Amino acid sequence: MRTATPDDADDIARVQQESWRVAYAHVFPAAELATEFIDAGRWRRNIETPPPGWSTFVAGEPVVGFACVGPSRDEHGVGELYAIYVHPDAWSTGAGRELIERAEEQLVRRYDDATLWVLQENARARRFYERAGWRHDGGRKEYERWNVRTPEIRYRKRLSSERSRS
Repeated sequence: MRTATPDDADDIARVQQESWRVAYAHVFPAAELATEFIDAGRWRRNIETPPPGWSTFVAGEPVVGFACVGPSRDEHGVGELYAIYVHPDAWSTGAGRELIERAEEQLVRRYDDATLWVLQENARARRFYERAGWRHDGGRKEYERWNVRTPEIRYRKRLSSERSRS
């Protein structure tokens, strides 16, 4: 586990894209998922010059997963897990657990609470978050991509008790 560098951008994009292809095959059109739809250049820019408060971590050599955290896009004073993806070939290997633990370690340095958004139909990810102590807090919005609208739900985790143990 380490902090991402701009050289990781292509691997991050690959991991995200392959994860989407498997996790969302039942949600989004196969023809769209078959394209190159994740912009590695955007990842490179966000790692080179991260938005305020952002941190991105990678797992594995070669990279098999990543997590990105920072301030909430919805609530002042709350952190957010923006993204966590593990390549499908590395699912159930512990890489995701290591990434979420590292993401939470980063978040607890600045926030008492953190949120994340997940597609409602991503049952595997929801089980993963729930095992890690995250809970659906009632937040809901619509996500649209490729003319498909699907609900996203918000999960939340209290981090401050973890901070007091540090």
